[in-house]
Amino acid sequence: MKPARFAYHRPRAREEVDRLLADLGEEAKILAGGQSLIPILNMRLAAPTHLIDINGLEDEPVEPGLADGVVTLGPLVRHAAAEGSRLVADQLPLLAQTLAHVAHPAIRSRGTVVGSIAHADPAAELPAAIAAIEGEACVRSTSGTRSIAARDLFVSHLETALEPGEWIEEVRMPVQGDRGSAVEEFARRQGDYALCGVVALAARRPLSRVFVTLAYIGMGPVPLCLELPELSPSELAGAPLEDAVRELAHERLEPEDDIHASARYRLWLAERLGVRAARRAAALPEKR
Repeated sequence: MKPARFAYHRPRAREEVDRLLADLGEEAKILAGGQSLIPILNMRLAAPTHLIDINGLEDEPVEPGLADGVVTLGPLVRHAAAEGSRLVADQLPLLAQTLAHVAHPAIRSRGTVVGSIAHADPAAELPAAIAAIEGEACVRSTSGTRSIAARDLFVSHLETALEPGEWIEEVRMPVQGDRGSAVEEFARRQGDYALCGVVALAARRPLSRVFVTLAYIGMGPVPLCLELPELSPSELAGAPLEDAVRELAHERLEPEDDIHASARYRLWLAERLGVRAARRAAALPEKR
């Protein structure tokens, strides 16, 4: 299939995007990487009458940046550019680990970090990553600019807290510091959407306690963050971690039945992958 007829716009400045969105309203969609939008248009699951292609924006950064302890990603930074960035590898390895699980290299060569987060697919990896690291989205419109914390950004399936006329001009994620991280997911084929996935971030506390955050992929209408109780290394290596993950998973996660897997099976995966990711993030050996 091919998309329905639409008018094509190619602005050269962010201010032009603001004006177009203000004038065209809900009839307009922004095109950056297009790896989600174009298939949706071709299948006619959406039929906007205007397409705003931001790939012509002038003087836009195409590589991640660093400012005041925050990694910045503009609207034209591709997945592949962030995944291969030395800055990201040094300052935010969680992002590089997450990007390695996103679809296939061909998709990552065109898809953008900001676009994936704006799409707000709870089965995608990047929304969970920005939620785990407590990043933020910088949004703009003709009314001005504002920042939205990642945990407030995602409202439901493919729905964000952006107001009409707003768009994300930059994503910001704090540097990781000495926190450990890991990403685990299970998919039937490499590159497919995961039946379940989890992004883990671990921080050492005084007296050798470890605090772990788990952000789940595909286990509810938005990325769901579980904050485990502080545990000692011995507790992380044994049953206390498994019990903590199981209790929070059953309490907070919202898996659904579909043709790919049952909710019960997804919940079992959430327990196993959560434990594995927590141990890897805390740099502790796997319990066999």
